[in-house]
Amino acid sequence: MIRTAISLLASVALLRAAVPDNLVVEGVPEIPAELQAEVSRYLEFRGASFQGWHPKRREMLITTRFAETPQLHVLRAPGGARRQLTFLSEPVSGGGFRPRTGEMIVFGQDMGGGENFQLYRQDTVTGRITILTDGKSRNTGALFSHDGRRMAFTSTARNGTDNDIWLLDPEKPAERRMLSEVKGGGWGVSDWS
Repeated sequence: MIRTAISLLASVALLRAAVPDNLVVEGVPEIPAELQAEVSRYLEFRGASFQGWHPKRREMLITTRFAETPQLHVLRAPGGARRQLTFLSEPVSGGGFRPRTGEMIVFGQDMGGGENFQLYRQDTVTGRITILTDGKSRNTGALFSHDGRRMAFTSTARNGTDNDIWLLDPEKPAERRMLSEVKGGGWGVSDWS
């Protein structure tokens, strides 16, 4: 009961502190600043998730959450310090090194909470980030081929609804093409033969 009350208060406090543009809030009273400060410690936490291994070096790719925004980090030794790779205002979801070479990382990111995830390529030397998808559709489940030359992923680019299977070369994203037109959601890429 107490946990539920704290969770509810935390949600309301967070909602009143920063109401997103796409949300209408009616009938929710102003939350006192003291209560917002007290509840904030339950909202800001850290967590880390394993994403993959570098194919050539002894490095681990992880996402680490600071407050509300998970970002990509690399670890070079057990218990070692993380080195942050992405510094984006929106949360990064997943990521993986290019097989065999590791000179790039492909990751997903949702802009503005609309769940229209885009795929991005980051050069591991320069840090330069390039969008791989159209910026509008929902793109998920990116999986490199074993040689690292291509990626398969699901996308709603065709009609905004169906999760078709697409193929792209991460160095030539404009040449992406639909591999399989499917009906509905729930489709995904599991592996390459």
